[in-house]
Amino acid sequence: MLNIGLVLPDVLGTYGDDGNALVLRQRARMRGLDAEIHPIRLGEPVPETLDIYTIGGGEDTAQILAAEHLIADGGLTRAANSGRPILAICAGLQVLGESFRASGRVIDGVGLIDATTAGMQDRAIGEVSSTPTGAGVTADLTEPLTGFENHLGATILGPTAQPLGTLTRGNGNADQAATADLADGSTQRTYEGAVQGSVIATYMHGPALARNPQLADLLLAQAIGVSLADLDPLDIPAVDRLRTERFNAAEPPRSQR
Repeated sequence: MLNIGLVLPDVLGTYGDDGNALVLRQRARMRGLDAEIHPIRLGEPVPETLDIYTIGGGEDTAQILAAEHLIADGGLTRAANSGRPILAICAGLQVLGESFRASGRVIDGVGLIDATTAGMQDRAIGEVSSTPTGAGVTADLTEPLTGFENHLGATILGPTAQPLGTLTRGNGNADQAATADLADGSTQRTYEGAVQGSVIATYMHGPALARNPQLADLLLAQAIGVSLADLDPLDIPAVDRLRTERFNAAEPPRSQR
């Protein structure tokens, strides 16, 4: 049985990112694996022994509630320390970082990602795509990544976090204003998402795993303890058509990049 933890869907479920858990369950079942989703709501303990965890996006107040709960509970941190795969989207990325800005103040994050999030000058909204870096647990990713970004947070990665992808379209983690004074600012502006330990984080909505089946299968493989190459391929033409449509729809990079 594959046990999928859907973390705080009641506060971090604004943008349809709950769909990532559904994709994982369906792709597992299509391969003959039993799989179930376990919603973990605000105030409930996070079991540390599930096979995989997904966490989605939300607004400022929701982020603060999520961070406070996850820090106090500690279950997700223990799961990460045990190497259990975690997928974090948008606000989930920010909450799992060292700190983020919400409701006009700096909030402590869970600390699973060496990243800090401040504010951007303009909201990043639109199609985003990147080339996977192959960092850490994503070493086997080869297919381009695609999603829809909608955020005002500028996330700067520290030395122990690596980007999930190198931008080819869209804004990504941070804008020029947020990185102007950084020695590696021009490099930070090419980053999308983050990888650290067993955590994979991204600003891609879509849901991300519906638009990136190889990433979904990579997470599944890690959850069941096999290599990506060991999973039987799934032939789903509709997904291929979706990816083609979305890559063709993506806007060129902003001029300030």
